[in-house]
Amino acid sequence: MPLADVAPGAFPTIERGHKYEDFSVGQRFDHHWGRTLDRSDSTTFCAATCTWNPLYLNREYAVAHGHPDTPIHPALVLSVVVGLSVEDLSETAGPFLGMRDCVFHHGVYPGDTLSAHSVVLECRTSASRPGAGIITWHTEGHNQHGEKVVDLVRSNLVAMRAGVTS
Repeated sequence: MPLADVAPGAFPTIERGHKYEDFSVGQRFDHHWGRTLDRSDSTTFCAATCTWNPLYLNREYAVAHGHPDTPIHPALVLSVVVGLSVEDLSETAGPFLGMRDCVFHHGVYPGDTLSAHSVVLECRTSASRPGAGIITWHTEGHNQHGEKVVDLVRSNLVAMRAGVTS
């Protein structure tokens, strides 16, 4: 069948993610299987973001400055940890509203596997967006040894179920 003859409405819609009502203060989410980062991940990230700091690109330089290897760029670590949480927290959410209190605790190096979990800190209805609420989570990322590498607080606007108003 030619692509022009395919009706988009013929495909079933699969509802994914969580709505505002699915969250409660104190609820914990252990995010899926994790992600192992390697040198090529870091090099590609540095090239894409024009980060030419030799600490992230030159092993000898990093070792001379007290690291066991070239560290993975912290912004990539943050991106991976937040990315691990998306399926559970914000896949169907609306806009990302911000992040605060982001702290990097332990270096991440090629071969480290990151995992993450989040706890709901606050749920409130939006004063300016009827039919939506604001959820705030505390997210922690750990390496394969259980060492905390990063933690942060972030918020998203999250849709309520159809027919629910604030």
